[in-house]
Amino acid sequence: MTTNLVSTQWLEDQLNDPKLRIIDIRGKSLAPVEMLSPQERSTAEDPSRVLNHYEDYVQQHIPGAVFVNWAEDITDDPQHKRIAPPDAFASTMGKLGITNEHFVVVYDDASNTLASRMWWSLNYYGHSQVAVLDGGWRKWHSEGRSITAEMPRISPTNFEPKPDPSLLRQGDDIVHLLNETTRLVDMRLPEEYNGETSLARLRGHIPGAVNIPVNSLVQEDSTLLPPDQLRQRFAEKSIDDATPEVIFYGNVGVVSCLGILGIRIAGLSAHASNYDASWQEWGNDERKPVEQIR
Repeated sequence: MTTNLVSTQWLEDQLNDPKLRIIDIRGKSLAPVEMLSPQERSTAEDPSRVLNHYEDYVQQHIPGAVFVNWAEDITDDPQHKRIAPPDAFASTMGKLGITNEHFVVVYDDASNTLASRMWWSLNYYGHSQVAVLDGGWRKWHSEGRSITAEMPRISPTNFEPKPDPSLLRQGDDIVHLLNETTRLVDMRLPEEYNGETSLARLRGHIPGAVNIPVNSLVQEDSTLLPPDQLRQRFAEKSIDDATPEVIFYGNVGVVSCLGILGIRIAGLSAHASNYDASWQEWGNDERKPVEQIR
């Protein structure tokens, strides 16, 4: 089976499938603030602080789900939050009992953003048999579906990472990759894109980037927009089947992964990649050019 997004009903029907693995990646990052309410943004004591919801997982989770702390388990370090190197990533997957043969479903409570990060990470390491649970924990719980506090029994396995360099872009690549047909998409809030606020030293956006705020791809129930609406959202920024590549970025390489998922769900043939270091790198490098909307 190859898909990128599954429904709550589909997952409940497959819970007893021995080839299925479920990852609970609930949490919240206060570094990319795109999905926080204005009140949460104003009361955050430390914008670089990362919260994982492991205690929520311990109390209740989807049966069989294992937990991933997104900022520590699958990244290089909690500060930079870039994708973990191959050996470290493989070690984490092995400890979770995930092999290259399993079909993985990932869910979060952050409007599919953290789940998309896990989805992209597995794809980057050659594991395409992975899908995001559309609507995540909020939708699953609101529908009264199966939950448990029982911890799954995990047998360590071997996971073989096979990196796909085309899914990951570096800052030094950006200038060379951008041209009249390749598109760069900033997934941050409009006020960050415009240069009114910033979580880095510099304000504004990477020259040539267009703004598609991450929350514009998600509905009120935390599910993604339908494919036709996603296509329209991208078309408004001149992204269609004729676009050879779309490079997404955010504050860190998290919400950008939802943009990549959106391209897949929209059915567009454009190749989508992640500038993993994102504004955290670009916006803290005085040598990098920026644009602002006056």
